[in-house]
Amino acid sequence: MASFSLAFGTATKNRDGKIIEAFFPAPSLNPSDALVDALKPAVNYQGGNEAIEISADKAAELATIFSAQGDEAQANFATKAANSKQPLVLVILAEDSQPQSVAEGFLKLQLISHRLVKPHGLVLDGIFGLLHNIAWTNQGAIDLPELADRQIEARLNGETLIVDCVDKFPKMVDYVVPTGVRIADTSRVRLGAHVGNGTTVMHEGFINFNAGTTGVSMVEGRISAGVVVGEGSDVGGGASIMGTLSGGGKVVVSIGENSLLGANAGLGFPLGDRCTIESGLYVTAGSKVRLLDNNGQEAGFAKARDLAGKPDLLFRRNSTTGVIECLTNKAAVELNSELHSNN
Repeated sequence: MASFSLAFGTATKNRDGKIIEAFFPAPSLNPSDALVDALKPAVNYQGGNEAIEISADKAAELATIFSAQGDEAQANFATKAANSKQPLVLVILAEDSQPQSVAEGFLKLQLISHRLVKPHGLVLDGIFGLLHNIAWTNQGAIDLPELADRQIEARLNGETLIVDCVDKFPKMVDYVVPTGVRIADTSRVRLGAHVGNGTTVMHEGFINFNAGTTGVSMVEGRISAGVVVGEGSDVGGGASIMGTLSGGGKVVVSIGENSLLGANAGLGFPLGDRCTIESGLYVTAGSKVRLLDNNGQEAGFAKARDLAGKPDLLFRRNSTTGVIECLTNKAAVELNSELHSNN
């Protein structure tokens, strides 16, 4: 039975010897049984999900095994790692289950950012409790209890230690830059984001982990954890999508294809294909919506959740009464192809 995933990479340890982050340049999904069997005696793999620390002198042996089994990307990395002074780690996941180590958690986040798995395609339960806050700096990841000493050490050496952020999740581009993307402010896309080919993320755009876009999209607003935006859709400036960590609960809030979430608008239910929510309008699942027929006449009321996933809808606020109205959307969004040719 094939394993779920396998990856060889570098790790950072704190002064207590605990791994606090791991980098996997070429993770594989569903590696062959032959590769896993070949690695077993070399690393004393006992089965199950395991993060195995590897010495640099063992890396050359792993390179030979990877190459013999046709995994040239990991073979090339292992060859380079044979001269590394950094801690090395091999993670083998026999199954997709709740991560039990920091290295496992970082592998899963990178599987999403490498576009090997889409958001909601992995078990990430407990990852917030597994990871802890780290200072992400120009000298790499530093455990917070060690930060003050490292800052003093840097100053005494005439250097400045720059802290980019303090967070459980680093920025995605320090681990992987997917093909065909443009990201104006890289700090606003977390590791574990899925950024589709052709996506442009403008300066105020934000994509959380286990969330993102499936293809060509314009992101000028916030894509919260768990949210997926379909091909050809636009998240307008200042717009916000309610995620699983910010009120959406177990409902997976998403945007379909060729839809528009207008500037400063908000979404709290799954939006279908070719839909528009006008600028400044926040529609939650429980919002009461007046339905209008093709003649503009009232056709009853519904909760927004009752319209979840339905295509060709336009949501607007009546400027006189303030009532949220829904009618047929006669103009689907069309993104400028020149803006999304990012390769």
